[in-house]
Amino acid sequence: MKWALILIFSAVIFTFVAAGALFIYYAKDAPKLDMSKLESPPSTVVYDKDENIIATLGAEQRDLVQTDNIPVMLVNAVTSIEDHRFFNTRGVDPIRIVGSLLNNLRGGHIQGGSTLDMQLIKLSFYSTDSSDQTMRVKIQEAWLALQLDQKWSKEQIFTAYVNKVNMANGYYGMGTASKAYYNKPLAQLSIAQLALLAGMPQAPNTYNPYKNPEAAKYRRDLVINSMYRFGKITEKQRDEALNTPIDNGLQPLKGGANIPEYANDFITEAIKQANKETGTDAPNAGLKIYTTLDSKAQKDLFNIVNTNDSVPFTDDELQVASTLIDTQTGGVAAQIGSRKREITPFGFNQATAVDRDWGSTVKPLVDYAPAFDNGIYTSTAQTISDSGPYFYPDSPNIQLNNWDNRYLGNITVRQALALSRNIPAIKTLNAVGLDKATEFANKLGFKYAVETGTNADGEATFEPGTMTYSNGISSNSRSRDPQYGASSERMAAAYAALANDGIYTKPYYVSKIIMPDGSTKTYEPERTRAMKPSTAYIITDILKGVIKGNDGTIPALSTGLYAQTPGLPEAGKTGTSNYDASEYQQALETAGITQAQLQGGSMAPDENFVGYTPQYAMAVWTGYKNKLQPIYGENMYIAAKVFKAMMNDLYPDPTSVEDWQMPTDVIKQGSELAATGN
Repeated sequence: MKWALILIFSAVIFTFVAAGALFIYYAKDAPKLDMSKLESPPSTVVYDKDENIIATLGAEQRDLVQTDNIPVMLVNAVTSIEDHRFFNTRGVDPIRIVGSLLNNLRGGHIQGGSTLDMQLIKLSFYSTDSSDQTMRVKIQEAWLALQLDQKWSKEQIFTAYVNKVNMANGYYGMGTASKAYYNKPLAQLSIAQLALLAGMPQAPNTYNPYKNPEAAKYRRDLVINSMYRFGKITEKQRDEALNTPIDNGLQPLKGGANIPEYANDFITEAIKQANKETGTDAPNAGLKIYTTLDSKAQKDLFNIVNTNDSVPFTDDELQVASTLIDTQTGGVAAQIGSRKREITPFGFNQATAVDRDWGSTVKPLVDYAPAFDNGIYTSTAQTISDSGPYFYPDSPNIQLNNWDNRYLGNITVRQALALSRNIPAIKTLNAVGLDKATEFANKLGFKYAVETGTNADGEATFEPGTMTYSNGISSNSRSRDPQYGASSERMAAAYAALANDGIYTKPYYVSKIIMPDGSTKTYEPERTRAMKPSTAYIITDILKGVIKGNDGTIPALSTGLYAQTPGLPEAGKTGTSNYDASEYQQALETAGITQAQLQGGSMAPDENFVGYTPQYAMAVWTGYKNKLQPIYGENMYIAAKVFKAMMNDLYPDPTSVEDWQMPTDVIKQGSELAATGN
């Protein structure tokens, strides 16, 4: 008997020593207790200008609850089924751990030994995969739980657990599930509903009440009976809860985290701004991002370019990029970077890219507006010679031609701009001077690249500098750096200054951000006076003629006619890029056509239209991804038609829109305008 007792006692001591050694062996490799991993950031939520939710971002959709908002009955439900000694242990429950270790030694997986502390550790540092259902992981969980219990109160631990758990269907946290499943906060749920939520984390998909109602009811009833067994509810409450149908109060299931296809490109730019302003990874930072998006306008724009309901697209490969700006606020109201393509969240956005040419749409901005602003022109009736041959002032060997290869002789400034004559445009730029024109363009958000040398890899390097004369009829930049060149965003913002009395607002997407701690960052738009009110009004008056003509004295260009909305005060400018001699034949071959098949018409890699009303400015680019695939025929009018379709949606009653008011420093002289300089 003595030797038997000695053997038993020795075995017990050996077991404890071995267990201790094993605990130390595995615990020494445990990860560091990073408290930030225990806390769950809420989902980043994006709102439109009317504060309606348009997107939830991040891998997990999560709406955090605070400790004070967790009902006691939920605490009773969770602890009854998961860890009824939770408030009386110090991170681990020795009785449950021993039972689990014995189970593991018999060849089974670790089961039933985890406290809520340990479960929070698992959710934060490990996975629920079978590869993490081992003795090594269980010991490390216990070690980290012991540390956690020294740092946090039980209330903090329980709150973190409630916010961390997977609740199926893309929802994380019981507060999130409460709103998604019942459209109520946790405090308003019944015992049966709380029991359902409390039981789900053990196997969220298995106990999903939408997909597996029978299994969900089985698990819920286990929770209810456990609550009764531990004296948390009365017999009457138990019976009422057990008799409650499993689908009681469940709302139709909505999608989890999502980015709507129609607003993908806008959200891409809004997130870029939020990243810059907050210095965070905005999609995963738990922000509330309030944007300038007009949801109706955005949906209308998406439908215009992705269907043939308003605009007759000839093929699915023709692309459209467009930005709509509210001229009064300067905020981007809608934006789309492509059509008929698979959406890639936060991917390439042609609407803000600077790799395509906006052609003659730059003429009002860099030629004629600075000419009026600097007093080179004072009246739209002044004449300028449209004659040739004419060569670029800085390149005397390069001849400049008009788009129709004709000369009109002496014409008025109004005619020169409205009819988009190239030679008068460059003559105007030359009169202004490249330095002054560049300074003026800079105030409208444009920078020009000047080559400064080469880097170690032999690549050209650039810095901001003075524009060239070719920039008077083209937005082409020598550098592909995004700070140079033009995009639909920059063009719309520049034309918005024409619409808004000469005030330029740097385009923006975000108006306010609420941080996870509740602090608020409000962003005021950057506004500057880019030109005199007289300049903005006179250029606008001329550009009205591009669409509608001016009292019949100047015929509207054929392309501009397609942008016209009868009765609406609007102005705009067409823009067409060109192929050089070597590209022209390649483009014909790519399109599979001959010169004769163009029937005297033209073809181009880019066809654009930028237009505006007193309330909105809109820039539209059209083209193919392959620049050698040309636009020709009816496709030359697509950009103008997209603008018109958008205006029709924005203005159900165009005749009710008030026209621009003539400023005091402009006078009318017959059918022409003159700046007084006052």
